[in-house]
Amino acid sequence: MSSSTPTAITAVEVVLPGLVEPDGLRVESRLLPAPEAGELLVAVEATGISFAEQAMRRGRYFGQPAFPFVPGYDLVGAVLEVGPGGDPALPGTRVATITKTGGWASHAIVAARDSIPVPPGIDPAEAETVVVNGLTAWQMLHRTAGVKAGQTILLHGANGGVGGILIQLAQLAGVRVIGTASPRHHDALRAAGVEPVDYNDPRIVERVLELAPGGVDAAFDNVGGAMMYASYRMLAPTGVLVCYAIASELNNAGGMVMPFVKALAQVALWNVLPNRRSAAFYDLWAGHRLRPARFRAHLVEDLGRVFALLGDGTITANIAARFPLAEASAALTLAESRTVRGKVILIP
Repeated sequence: MSSSTPTAITAVEVVLPGLVEPDGLRVESRLLPAPEAGELLVAVEATGISFAEQAMRRGRYFGQPAFPFVPGYDLVGAVLEVGPGGDPALPGTRVATITKTGGWASHAIVAARDSIPVPPGIDPAEAETVVVNGLTAWQMLHRTAGVKAGQTILLHGANGGVGGILIQLAQLAGVRVIGTASPRHHDALRAAGVEPVDYNDPRIVERVLELAPGGVDAAFDNVGGAMMYASYRMLAPTGVLVCYAIASELNNAGGMVMPFVKALAQVALWNVLPNRRSAAFYDLWAGHRLRPARFRAHLVEDLGRVFALLGDGTITANIAARFPLAEASAALTLAESRTVRGKVILIP
């Protein structure tokens, strides 16, 4: 049975009705059902805007649900109620949850196995910036690339949400960071200890190799397309390329299946070439269905480490702006402008 008497909760949700501009988002209310076994009812304190929602708005995110739906890849909130058989100690606990969709709401039903407690003393909005972004950055650095002190990495989208956390985690590990971004972000990147390169520079390969003559030990590529091939060319003889998005396809016509298949096929081809370089396509959700216990263990361990670093001030949250949930259209417009550094946060 539930930990408390079920309470009727009316959630305010931001709905993506179809292929619309940001001002086409709708704010609606819905009576939520009671949480079922394995679920939590959460009062959302912070959620955010990432590349995923920007792609979903265009119908360009691989595997997104049919319209209409509530976006929101992750959230931080207080547990109000647990489903039957759930932990009776959880109500009142602040948790962080990876959701893929459903986060842009005042209240949400979430999976308990995809939620972990947020340490006391961390601001909900700051915690939100490192849920998916911090988990992605940590796992790509330490589980996929296996970076080591003294190495040099190339980071595309260094001014973004994932980039801002990955920079700090890399530097904490004693790793040098070369980051690509628009020139308007270069001063901020230099101040953060990053060596910036213009991502639109036609000589980007030569420019990076001037900074790292032997090639980079790891490249983190969220652009895809031609940039993925360029990134591979910048690798050191034993370097690893980690792809984690194909942002170059965001505004193209057609489905997303073939671009992903092409990228995965290229990664597989690189891995059978007779050299010591390697490539991987990072997927945060890998193993979620087939190896749930392992997925959960990595979620708890990796995000727990990131939260600990945030809590003691070793790393800092990079909040680009905070908007009320009802102003999601304006928030999404700002996030898509590519003028901000960090993550745009929605506060229900």
